[in-house]
Amino acid sequence: LSAYFCFLMTALGVTAGAHRLWSHRSYKAKLPLRIFLAAANSMAFQNDIYEWSRDHRMHHKYSETDADPHNARRGFFFSHIGWLFVRKHRDVIEKGRKLDFTDLLDDPVVRFQRKYYKSSVVLMCFVIPTFVPWYLWGESLWNAYFLASILRYTISLNITWLVNSAAHMYGNRPYDKNINPRQNTLVTLGAIGEGFHNYHHTFPFDYSASELGLKFNPTTWFIDFMFWLGLVTDRKQAPKEMIQARKERTGDGSA
Repeated sequence: LSAYFCFLMTALGVTAGAHRLWSHRSYKAKLPLRIFLAAANSMAFQNDIYEWSRDHRMHHKYSETDADPHNARRGFFFSHIGWLFVRKHRDVIEKGRKLDFTDLLDDPVVRFQRKYYKSSVVLMCFVIPTFVPWYLWGESLWNAYFLASILRYTISLNITWLVNSAAHMYGNRPYDKNINPRQNTLVTLGAIGEGFHNYHHTFPFDYSASELGLKFNPTTWFIDFMFWLGLVTDRKQAPKEMIQARKERTGDGSA
């Protein structure tokens, strides 16, 4: 249970934080929530918020080209994990220099996390998940470290990477059949709502990242709960008329 709680926190740091808040600006979050999401993002240990968001914006603007950091046209392995083993393609670097990412560094939370990223990762990703079970209910340090920290980290990494690999290769395309990203149910289940990928690439500004958010999208539920608490404002969403018109114009007819 402790490991799964850490997994959920890790996931939210990526999905609700680095992805929907900082990469896409699909909603606004007040300071306490931004601090929580930054801490959860450090627990995820998937590069700091600035670097994660920068790469993700490149992925959307230049999707499936050499300027896409994890170009799925280079194969499943490359888009899943291989892109982290090699130097970035020169197009990623050259075209990335032309984009403006100053809005990210305008946020003091992003600046703070970036400055102290290594220390925050050691604390959030490894020390706390290991120490809490040992201190509170007598779990052995060995079990706490390898289950709540290492195993949880490994699983969360691969689930995130499946959005870049499997969700770009397997599934239907009800919104735009002319792009690679697909609707992938298994990825949706693992990545707490991030598998509605054809929708997301068609309407990247939508805070729910799916038309079906109320059916299964825990990240959307979390953002909506934070809205109810008064910590979230300005949720952006695609109008139903726009969604239906796009389905009829470019969808593959599967939904």
